[in-house]
Amino acid sequence: MFQFENKSHLYSSLFFMNNIRLSTSIHIMTLLAYQKDEVLSSDYIASSININPAVVRKEISNLKKYNLVESKEGKGGGNLLGKPAKEILLSDIYKAVLQKSVLGKTNDTNPKCPVGKQINKHLKNLYSEAEMSLLKRMEKISLGDFIKQFK
Repeated sequence: MFQFENKSHLYSSLFFMNNIRLSTSIHIMTLLAYQKDEVLSSDYIASSININPAVVRKEISNLKKYNLVESKEGKGGGNLLGKPAKEILLSDIYKAVLQKSVLGKTNDTNPKCPVGKQINKHLKNLYSEAEMSLLKRMEKISLGDFIKQFK
């Protein structure tokens, strides 16, 4: 019983981390776009998301690799968008953040079972189609359009 609970907790933690990174990064990018030319500290951004500034710094570091964010060092330093909000698509953020499928992994199934030996192939196709649909939708929304919802 202990192993099952521990394994279940591990899977839910991985699923949570995979999904929270996207919302965290979109929040960071939206806040930077909303504040326009202001340089924002990771502490300020973290207070908006209500998370630890170290998590914000980690996500900003990743977003910088994709030229979505730039940072200014020193006194009065902080973070800005790497390019205009109208040039950043939500799909750009999605691609920068998610290294694994948002829908998760498949199970280790029994190859002797008529369903078990085939299901992972069919699930992978389903997950791939669903993710492509999501990506196509996000390719139509710029960060500039997204922030228009915030007043």
